Amino acid sequence: MSAQTQASQLKLLIVEDAQGIIDNLYAYFKPLGYELDSARDGLTGLALAAERTHDAIVLDLKLPALDGIELCRRLREQLRDTPVIMLTARDTVEDRILGLRAGADDYLVKPFSLMELEARIKALVRRSRRHVTDVTMRIGSLELDPRAHEARRDGQRLDFSPTGYRIVLALLKASPGIVTRASLERELWGTEHPASESLLRTHIHAVRNIIDKPFGRPMLLNVPGIGYRLVDPDEP
Repeated sequence: MSAQTQASQLKLLIVEDAQGIIDNLYAYFKPLGYELDSARDGLTGLALAAERTHDAIVLDLKLPALDGIELCRRLREQLRDTPVIMLTARDTVEDRILGLRAGADDYLVKPFSLMELEARIKALVRRSRRHVTDVTMRIGSLELDPRAHEARRDGQRLDFSPTGYRIVLALLKASPGIVTRASLERELWGTEHPASESLLRTHIHAVRNIIDKPFGRPMLLNVPGIGYRLVDPDEP
């Protein structure tokens, strides 16, 4: 299948208040065969996301009516797992954590390369379409059901972003063994390099806040200099 054919199958939702950026995105993606919807405020973007099916969403952090953080959070609350790449004018840890906690999968700092944005969109869509096992996986009180795309600990639902979900799935498959940083980065981003060296740490931080913080006893452990592992805290 040609790159042009692959692109023509992708439907993108662009939620961005700067008309100039929207125009640039249309000028780049339309000739490549992408189908595009766009909105200049968060409420319109949320309505379009609810009404139509998209392969990925390009979402500005700062939006009128409803900001990108709240829009992303509402999408995840509606159990929509469409990949989201967030655009931000500031490359700060706080912005990244806010976006990833809300459910974003990746981010780019303005100004950005349109070719890089396209590469990241394709990588997110490719990963979201990967087939995973349909057998419920468990360790201790943590269980993950790939068929329902749900995870629970102590019976309490855990709402991960799609990237957070893939991190937990990879760690569960290897548990109680160690998954190296390099292995996780290949699982999440393939041959593409992450937007920054801190991106995996930011995702891990978001996952840890969901999987461990409310329960007191940690399951997601850092193995210094190597990677991460999931353990049953009740096992010695």
